[in-house]
Amino acid sequence: MAVFHCVRVVFVLLFVLRDAVSFYLPGLAPVSFCEKEESEKHTDVPDCKSTIELFVNRLDSVESVLPYEYTAFDFCADEPEKRPSENLGQVLFGERIEPSPYKFFFKKNLECQRVCLKSYNTEKAEEKAKLDFLKKGMLLNYQHHWIVDNMPVTWCYDVEDNQKFCNPGFPIGCYVTDTGRAKDACVADFNDKDTFYIFNHVDITIFYHVVENEAAGARLVAAKLEPKSYKHTNMEKPDCKGPPMSLNNKFNGEVKIPYTYSVKFVEDKQIRWASRWDYILESMPHTNIQWFSIMNSLVIVLFLSGMVAMIMLRTLHKDIARYNQMDSVEDAQEEFGWKLVHGDVFRPPRKGMLLSVFLGSGTQIFIMTFVTLFFACLGFLSPANRGALMTCAVVLWVLLGTPAGYVAARYYKSFGGEKWKTNVLLTAFLCPGVVFADFFVMNLILWGEGSSAAMPFGTLVAILALWFCISVPLTFIGAYFGFKKSGIEHPVRTNQIPRQIPEQSFYTKPLPGIVMGGILPFGCIFIQLFFILNSIWSHQMYYMFGFLFLVFIILVITCSEATILLCYFHLCAEDYHWQWRSFLTSGFTAVYFLVYAIHYFFSKLQISGLASTILYFGYTMIMALIFFLFTGTIGFFACFWFVTKIYSVVKVD
Repeated sequence: MAVFHCVRVVFVLLFVLRDAVSFYLPGLAPVSFCEKEESEKHTDVPDCKSTIELFVNRLDSVESVLPYEYTAFDFCADEPEKRPSENLGQVLFGERIEPSPYKFFFKKNLECQRVCLKSYNTEKAEEKAKLDFLKKGMLLNYQHHWIVDNMPVTWCYDVEDNQKFCNPGFPIGCYVTDTGRAKDACVADFNDKDTFYIFNHVDITIFYHVVENEAAGARLVAAKLEPKSYKHTNMEKPDCKGPPMSLNNKFNGEVKIPYTYSVKFVEDKQIRWASRWDYILESMPHTNIQWFSIMNSLVIVLFLSGMVAMIMLRTLHKDIARYNQMDSVEDAQEEFGWKLVHGDVFRPPRKGMLLSVFLGSGTQIFIMTFVTLFFACLGFLSPANRGALMTCAVVLWVLLGTPAGYVAARYYKSFGGEKWKTNVLLTAFLCPGVVFADFFVMNLILWGEGSSAAMPFGTLVAILALWFCISVPLTFIGAYFGFKKSGIEHPVRTNQIPRQIPEQSFYTKPLPGIVMGGILPFGCIFIQLFFILNSIWSHQMYYMFGFLFLVFIILVITCSEATILLCYFHLCAEDYHWQWRSFLTSGFTAVYFLVYAIHYFFSKLQISGLASTILYFGYTMIMALIFFLFTGTIGFFACFWFVTKIYSVVKVD
């Protein structure tokens, strides 16, 4: 009955957390729009706007890790205006939102409006370089990302099984190879071989919903477009007719590319403003997950974990009862197993300084992850609030320096360490310094490639200021309170002379146990890991934070139980070196994560170029290090609790 109750609770949690993704950040208030004439009449409604602004974001590609700003491809640019402010998360992700020359009024349909005309003389090196860079963007399938009323302008098209996929981006153009092969963006009209076709025209359709209160105007609920290519017969007064706009590699001379657009407004009475993201999120590839199969795997993991816990509790209960019933010294001498190492089980580990530093940083990461996912489940970090997820994580990491310093100092003191200055300095600078050094090298590569993901110097200084002026002092404060408290009291005394460890079998040796310990935790997350990597490297929106939070909880439970189980076996084999082993056992899950990331790179991605490859593995190493500290800390704390518990309930003379 307990198992069925556990399964029922898991189902309830899943559906509750799944529904949580429909909430959005309360601060993102809707904007009302009305026609120009009405906006002039309704002066009592200051929020009623008639002008709709279209913003452009950075361009990215699934074949390259390097995003570029909109202006890097020499598209039509707007007059210099104040660009929208970007938060820290947007800067870290390389988002660069700028105003565009595409401007129109609410409910005013337009046909084939001219935006600008770009001319390139291939005999001039500078202009030829711009044209070549544009062709390179089409070759690597770089995609536009446009924004209207804080919503992505989507390109919807039919895919397999008569399903419609709405992509929050659309390609610059397409390239037809010399063999006639073309990418999905190309249409049947693109027949010339070894030719680039640029999408220089867009048909924009904006859907709106009229609010019941007429004075409040209408709200935009969707923005869709269809990219097209036209070689306009009249460059000054385009008619959006004629053959597609082609750029042949063999052509020399002057190339003129006119950019145009059309806009149409359609009233939609079905979609409400609160659910206007649903059509995008529901059509994302791989988001229509087979919930039954995934729930089945999660229930199996929970069932196995429960069985492991019950077996251990029954075995331990018998061991403890037998040990406590022994009366004579002769009986104690005949016993063997984990009780015999009670005088060595709390002996300070080798490299206790490094272990305590890892525990401090792991605690910082654990709390940061838990709080970030909790807020994401509540909808405060929805896709509508761009960059909020990364901003929240960075700010939390900075503010959580105190628990990191406290945990590191407390455990270092319990290990018998006396170099408290070295401990607090390593806690504040070792792991964050490694991450920052890796990130800085990646940033240098991005600078060299001229990518929009390159962090500006001012932001880099701001990150350092957050680290040195807030995180480091908070770490010192936590370490101060950690060293001021008395050391952790252990239930048994430690012998002066270490006990000799007997010869171990293959399964109880350190390396096999560590390698086996990471399999079950990785089995809990590898399905979800696929979607996370897709959102990072394939530029797909991730919004299933409720399910991710559930997987996070199961990962914590599985890491704890797998580590405790192996720790029990090693103690029964009279091997009392459990501290580092418990950390590395669950921390080895990060090695499986790294192997999976390598497999994902070669099997799923189409990334080409040395710079993109270095960036992928550079950022992957940062994620693997963070995951190693996170899972390792879970394993150590679980094992520490387990060892303290079992040795506190047995009678030791």
